Amino acid sequence: MSAPAVDLNRPSIPLGRLVAVEARKVFDTRASRWFSLSILGLVLLVMVLQAFVFVDGLQDLDMFLAFSGNILGYFLPIVLIMLVTSEWGQRTALVTFTLEPRRGRVVAAKLIAGLLLSFAAFALAFLISLLGTFLASSVRGLDVSWSLEGDVIRNFLISNTIAVLVGFALAMLLGNTAAAIVGYFVYTFIVPIVINLLGSFVDWFGDIVPWIEFSSAQTPLVTGDGSLSGEEWAHLATSGTIWLVIPLVVGILRLLRREVK
Repeated sequence: MSAPAVDLNRPSIPLGRLVAVEARKVFDTRASRWFSLSILGLVLLVMVLQAFVFVDGLQDLDMFLAFSGNILGYFLPIVLIMLVTSEWGQRTALVTFTLEPRRGRVVAAKLIAGLLLSFAAFALAFLISLLGTFLASSVRGLDVSWSLEGDVIRNFLISNTIAVLVGFALAMLLGNTAAAIVGYFVYTFIVPIVINLLGSFVDWFGDIVPWIEFSSAQTPLVTGDGSLSGEEWAHLATSGTIWLVIPLVVGILRLLRREVK
């Protein structure tokens, strides 16, 4: 006797409810909770060291935002990886896709939850930066700047959103927590070192490194005065297609067709 088919004509679960469920999953396991608390503790520790130990000149508001934001932006994709791959590692995918058989809506909910998490991380980084600037000014007595340029905020949001999307793409593509985390560290550590090392020895290859290496293309977002030239935006677009768009599309297609056990 064949198994009953899933009724695809039944009313859909509201997308807002799906997003709320996926956002709750971010802190639903002991590993994700402790990892998130560890990241927060690291950011606070760096903030205190920056306020009271670092040399004078690194205590402006934009410098605090750069330090705290870079830490959150680096580790935040791992939280998102655990969110996406937990369905398969904890064997809850069958429940999830039975309650909502339209897998595309589940993917969209996970992506929206991840983006909301990145914006929440930005708000947290901003509050911690304000606290650090206040401590450096009032307790240590340094002359600090409280100003933030619009380009700095824009680039900060872009770089952290890219980091979250890269983690999401790797998780969708590999579908396994350990493999996706290892892949993320390979992408952030090994690939930039190898490509830039090769570019330093081969002249013609060095010219194309920003076009094919995503981390190098993102460097202008976190350095300089915050403004990017047309060529630098082109670097982001081409390398982003290689390291973000293609893995994301392939990963989504893989999940939509993956057998649920």
